[in-house]
Amino acid sequence: MAVEVHTAAPGAPPRPRPPTARSRWRRSETLAAWLFLLPSLVPFLIFTAGPVVAAGVISLLDWNLFSPPSFVGLHNFARLGPDPTFWSALVNTVYFTFVTVPLTLLVSLALALLLNQGLKRIAVFRSLLLLPYATISVAVAFVWIWLYIPHGGLINSLLGAFGIDGPAWLVSDTWAMPALVAMSVWKSFGFGMVIFLAGLQAIPQQLYEAARVDGASPWRSFRGVTLPLLSPAMFFVVVTSVISSFQVFDQALVMTNGGPGVHTTTLVMYIYQTGFLNYEQGYAAAQSIVLFAFIAVITGMQFLLQRRLVHYDN
Repeated sequence: MAVEVHTAAPGAPPRPRPPTARSRWRRSETLAAWLFLLPSLVPFLIFTAGPVVAAGVISLLDWNLFSPPSFVGLHNFARLGPDPTFWSALVNTVYFTFVTVPLTLLVSLALALLLNQGLKRIAVFRSLLLLPYATISVAVAFVWIWLYIPHGGLINSLLGAFGIDGPAWLVSDTWAMPALVAMSVWKSFGFGMVIFLAGLQAIPQQLYEAARVDGASPWRSFRGVTLPLLSPAMFFVVVTSVISSFQVFDQALVMTNGGPGVHTTTLVMYIYQTGFLNYEQGYAAAQSIVLFAFIAVITGMQFLLQRRLVHYDN
């Protein structure tokens, strides 16, 4: 009995293979992932991505909120060059970020290492140290205003006990920004402390025991074991802290209102003043786009450096 063999015609495209069970499972897994992401993705598109696109459009307009907008192209971006207040605000923001982030990192790491020593009632200490981070920034700023009062404030009273005449912190050209930095470090160290503590508790104790057997000192164990395995947590804290510091606003507004002069005017504060006090929405949007690009570049550089500095334990 002859058996017919059907062969594809020369040049004909191959027949598509039927979906296997594995491919169907991957599709269902992808669909499930998108369904889980949907509750977060929709608000992100509405409240984050949407305003970024809207700011890009508004930056091309001349609009004061009350009259119809008019298209001006890149004129608002051209105004940034000769604007001394914008550059002062940018320098203040960069200074605030590159001082606050390392100090916050050091304080957070030191406290995490201390709490990781198996102290009694560690949950109580952890809660107390996390309390500043969980407190509203405006309330914290008012408390620190009282601490910074030149005559009778707690900080100057403590300095006076050692014979030091404390400055008028919040109205001093020299000390206003360091005062904001100190308050911000105290406000934000709790977040990094919790992340570092979680990272420390995930490091296997066998590695420290092996290091001790090899005769490693505590400092060498810290450099050779703790820091490499804690680098992913450190990378996360650095990235989030840098992004947050570039958007500093509320403490500067409440404590100094950008003064004295423009010594503590940050970029977000200047955007607020331009858009909602001077009613120049297009110019404020152009400033916000520059800030967005600046943060994106800094974050991208951090992700490039992660390949060399971050150790992922596979």
